Amino acid sequence: MEALVCRELGDPTVSVEDKSSPTIVSKNHPIPQLNSPTSVRVRVKATSLNFANYLQVMGKYQEKPPLPFIPGSDFSGYVDAVGPKVSNFRVGDPVCSFAALGSFAEFIVVDETQLFQVPEGCDLVAAGALAVASGTSHVALVHRAQLKPGQVLLVLGAAGGVGLAAVQIGKACGAIVIAVARGAEKVQLLKSLGVDHVVDLTSENVIPSVKEFLKTRKLKGVDVLYDPVGGKLTKESLKLLNWGANILIIGFASGEVPVIPVNISLVKNWTVHGLYWGSYRIHRPAVLDDSLKELLSWLAKGLISIHISHTYRLSEANLAFTAIRDRKAIGKVMIVFDEKSTRSKL
Repeated sequence: MEALVCRELGDPTVSVEDKSSPTIVSKNHPIPQLNSPTSVRVRVKATSLNFANYLQVMGKYQEKPPLPFIPGSDFSGYVDAVGPKVSNFRVGDPVCSFAALGSFAEFIVVDETQLFQVPEGCDLVAAGALAVASGTSHVALVHRAQLKPGQVLLVLGAAGGVGLAAVQIGKACGAIVIAVARGAEKVQLLKSLGVDHVVDLTSENVIPSVKEFLKTRKLKGVDVLYDPVGGKLTKESLKLLNWGANILIIGFASGEVPVIPVNISLVKNWTVHGLYWGSYRIHRPAVLDDSLKELLSWLAKGLISIHISHTYRLSEANLAFTAIRDRKAIGKVMIVFDEKSTRSKL
């Protein structure tokens, strides 16, 4: 089978044809075999590229698998083979899931308890982008912050994969959503999703823009801060929070880990949530299962959508990583098998 193999740590934006590339596209990698009576082999249709995948190949992620490894986490496809005790899936079923590693390949094997049936009406490629980005945002907003109708949600990095998911989940929960992004194209997309107010960082500062919106709507402040960015933007956003606000720490795309003053957190009764979504599979797997089932239901009903910015073939993985690194993506970057790649005109 075809698979992207990380043979050493390094910059994944280097072409796989370059000898200095840390990754190679293996054309004859062994097809994984069923390894238990309840295992299922999936022929991958689409797999999503996340910022975590980029960091992992760079050797900068918190989990460092032994070399060599096949990167990749969330995916969708069709059941190719099933173990003798598999009861919930048949060959040919459309499914999606996520794994710690291994989805940047034509086939992947997982246990049936980790697979989800893709409902009728769901686009299979979109389902391959659902688990990590939308799952992170859903667990953060619904399970941790317990976002309620009428609350004010501020989403930083709102045009990225997790940001767009957070915006849509916020609207589905009935929240008043403020989105922060950079650039006219991203602002236009966010407005089309029904965001109540968008701050364009190319021409506006967060604090005065949000304060003016809150004043116009006669609102006191922000109830939930969703932060995958970190850095200076976090520090500024803290000045907008209500008493009793929830702060969701999702990541540090800016490259700078912010300092949240605990004395102010005490006085204002803020709750700071660190969210490492992947660890829920170990510690609270039922939360992930319920979350993804609800997200698939919402996707089928049209309550949320997956905006795919770029799609590539596996041989173009370096271009996919470049789109992630350079923040060219508006939404998700996908690797799709058996289809010609298309790129957005960014």
